[in-house]
Amino acid sequence: MDIELIDLAARHPAAQAGARPALRGLRLRIAAGEQVAVIGPSGAGKTTLLQLLACALQPSAGVLHFDGASPWQLPVADLQRLRGQLFLAPQVPPLPPRQRVVTAVLAGRLPAMGLLASLRSLLYPSDIPAAHDALDRFDLADKLFARVDRLSGGERQRVGLARALLSPARLWLIDEPLSALDPSRSRLAIDTLVNSARDRRATLVATLHQVDVALAHFPRIIGLRDGEVAFDLPSAEVTPQRLAALYAQFEHELQAPAPGLPEPGHDGPQPVVMHCR
Repeated sequence: MDIELIDLAARHPAAQAGARPALRGLRLRIAAGEQVAVIGPSGAGKTTLLQLLACALQPSAGVLHFDGASPWQLPVADLQRLRGQLFLAPQVPPLPPRQRVVTAVLAGRLPAMGLLASLRSLLYPSDIPAAHDALDRFDLADKLFARVDRLSGGERQRVGLARALLSPARLWLIDEPLSALDPSRSRLAIDTLVNSARDRRATLVATLHQVDVALAHFPRIIGLRDGEVAFDLPSAEVTPQRLAALYAQFEHELQAPAPGLPEPGHDGPQPVVMHCR
């Protein structure tokens, strides 16, 4: 899926009148099948960018094109079909706590299923081997029939990532996928995402707090700061000087602890509470 952003701006729905946009003046082009990491300090607009690309947030200015078409000019039915081609993995996946892991993973297929098939899959998982294989890629096969509320934060995060492997999407939008993972599982997770997207020829855009991981695994790096593109370069051209400028006054984030090791006073991302009856 080809993506083009032309002078794009966006503001949070809850932002006060007159507040500066969270993103502004973005001009980017991402080719189908490309793999891109987005880095930058807190508040740079990384998550907002993914929400824009997932069509969860409408631009306040500028143009967004998918394969040459503006999603916000499509009829509602066509926009819904387009959203079925977009997979967004939030940093903390909102998984119903009483749901079984097998059902949570197979939910990645729901955009390609009709209503009756979707309801049947939620009640009676239809392809348990596929869910097992996806979980196994993230070292979670033993949790296939566990309840979500019995999982650790890192296990929940990997369940959310495993959904991508079953999704019909052509664009994977992955937000901070390593925030709750230890170093060994971080390597496994990022390798699985990158290799699976390449095999599927899916476009992959991931935000990463770990700059070293981004440079090691992604051929293209976009640096965001204060809602603007600071640089858009091949990873080999991202120099220490450019990183120092990008993270100026946020040096502690550039020297962030390894995945799975929380910063002092921070307990890591907390699971979203969802009440199911």
